[in-house]
Amino acid sequence: MQSDHHLFIGIMSGTSADGIDVAITRISSQPGSRMELIHFAEYPMPKRLREPILRLAAPGLNEIETLGELDRALGHAYADTVLAAMHGVGLKREDITAIGCHGQTIRHHPKADYPYTVQIGCAATLTEQTGITTVSDFRSRDIAAGGEGAPLVPFSHRHLFTHERKNIAVVNIGGIANVTWLGIDGSTIGFDTGPGNMIMDGLMLAFSDGRNAYDQNGVLAASGDVCPALLEKLMLHPFMQRKPPKSTGREEFGEDIVNLILGWPDISDADRMATACQYTVDSIVNSINFMPIEPAKWLICGGGVRNEYLMDLLTRELAPASVTTTDAEDIPPQAVEALSFAVLARQTLMGETNTLCEVTGARHAVCGGQITPGNNWQELITSIPTWIR
Repeated sequence: MQSDHHLFIGIMSGTSADGIDVAITRISSQPGSRMELIHFAEYPMPKRLREPILRLAAPGLNEIETLGELDRALGHAYADTVLAAMHGVGLKREDITAIGCHGQTIRHHPKADYPYTVQIGCAATLTEQTGITTVSDFRSRDIAAGGEGAPLVPFSHRHLFTHERKNIAVVNIGGIANVTWLGIDGSTIGFDTGPGNMIMDGLMLAFSDGRNAYDQNGVLAASGDVCPALLEKLMLHPFMQRKPPKSTGREEFGEDIVNLILGWPDISDADRMATACQYTVDSIVNSINFMPIEPAKWLICGGGVRNEYLMDLLTRELAPASVTTTDAEDIPPQAVEALSFAVLARQTLMGETNTLCEVTGARHAVCGGQITPGNNWQELITSIPTWIR
């Protein structure tokens, strides 16, 4: 482990709970060096887990037994994907420095009387099954410092994309969409914009009686017409007017919004989907109101890039700025979030901050994440001082 380069693994499963993303990256200890993505793989969320995860994530009372069992089961699923990804590129456990695991968000209430966030995916199980030191629970420390605990990825976006000679925006479209504004002067702004794929996916599940999880390529949305009255109603959601720092989740853009759209009278299912798609687009475009300068370039990542109709709408409505995916930066759009948590894990192990208080609203930047030592822990803590010479 005495090397200028270390391999980290990042794991991410988003609010849609439809898959597990694994990124293996080489990070140099040399100042100013860019990281290198070694391997990225997407694995479907095991069917036995997805439905109970979504049930548990829905607002309401839930059995603690369900949470406990899912926490362990998801830890096993994460371990399986990590080992599969490593096998795919011929890596052994001892080759990996650490895993950064975001977990599966079940609740996110940064504005509660006693603010909290809950991600499941047992780090102890992940470490036990892989033998690799794991960093998890990245959000709680920021919330303890008065922050939203989200978004966290702007920290890594600043490291991945600020070589650009222009003001740019990075938009991740997962279940929820978030944006990072990266100023040419080094300044960073980041916040959740509102719904990403979550509402559209919920509608498609309802339309298909559970057979289809998403609107493939946006075909259904493209065949419908936006309902202006419904869209106006949706855009009146208080979150749209809320100023950053702000974050959101299924609590605000989940079942209640899906049911509102489903119950809207005198429109077709295609019109409902078209309106939901436009809602996501308008929410992203609305983010410009909270930026100091309109970005000259937009980089899009996350599952939303697979929705061709959504991407077409964004390209049209964000013109004349250029709109492209992070493929243009040699980073697969699906890999960005998993890669980000590998970066955050390295910061945690070094005892350095991995949040931006100007993004989360915390009183100060923090070093977030809890460490579960693996078989490599003694060697790891011995080598860390050499990273920061």
